[in-house]
Amino acid sequence: MEWRIQKPNKKMLFCALAPGILIYSFIIVFPILFSIFYSFYDWTGGDDLNFIGIGNYILMLHDADFFLSFRNTAVITALNVVGQVGVGLAIAIVLTREYVKLPGLHRTLIFMPVIISPVVTGLIWSIVYNNRSGLLNLALRSLGLGSWIQLWLDNPDIVLGSISVAVIWQYIGLYMVILLGALENIPQSVIESSMIDGASPFQQAIKIMIPMIYPTLKVAVMICLAGTLKIFDHIFVMTGGGPGKSSMTMTQYDYNISFNMLRLSYGSTLSIGIIVIIFVITGATLKVMGGKRYE
Repeated sequence: MEWRIQKPNKKMLFCALAPGILIYSFIIVFPILFSIFYSFYDWTGGDDLNFIGIGNYILMLHDADFFLSFRNTAVITALNVVGQVGVGLAIAIVLTREYVKLPGLHRTLIFMPVIISPVVTGLIWSIVYNNRSGLLNLALRSLGLGSWIQLWLDNPDIVLGSISVAVIWQYIGLYMVILLGALENIPQSVIESSMIDGASPFQQAIKIMIPMIYPTLKVAVMICLAGTLKIFDHIFVMTGGGPGKSSMTMTQYDYNISFNMLRLSYGSTLSIGIIVIIFVITGATLKVMGGKRYE
């Protein structure tokens, strides 16, 4: 009996795709188009729309606070890519070893923070970092390490690192699961052959495992990069961009401009600028990482 694959009916295909397209357009496409439109005006939410052309974009290019927020975002992003993907990869490799007992339990416990709301995570770590009664300072004091006690969220020199620890803690399990799935697809015969040849566990990880899961690793880096560049929730809850402007990220600055100062047209301009920056950075990173091929 001969089976033939029939082409889908165009009307049925359109009806199936239409709801998803409409939802995506309503949530993503239309807001971007409106932001582009309002970025060419001087508008504060009222009825007056004053066309100023590219004036907002010129202002953005000379905005020192915006570039400060970009620097802070870049630091947090670098720390999170190393922490989330790098440490997540290390944990995933360890969980593939036979000497690890109850790997399913470890995987579940490490992944659990991922399902927590970022706002809740920010509140939890605000309690941990509290200057007087925070769990971290209390632990350091009880261990006789009083000299290590810090104003974790009030010291401009370490606040970005403190926030990054909270974000890494929440999402490290996500990248562990992604990379662990790729590692488990490596043929066991390859690992056994390397063991016969005398490869150490470290050599197996560097010369066999990482090269063989490189496409998945590249995707993980892109997801982490794009996600961290638009970080907002943790910053908003833990510091609000402070102390001063030392932890203000691009999205936090855009929020302050748009909703605290009601400079909606300039806020729209910043939104477009953030989108462009994310596309440029992720595209450049993809280009650099895409230059390598492993067989």
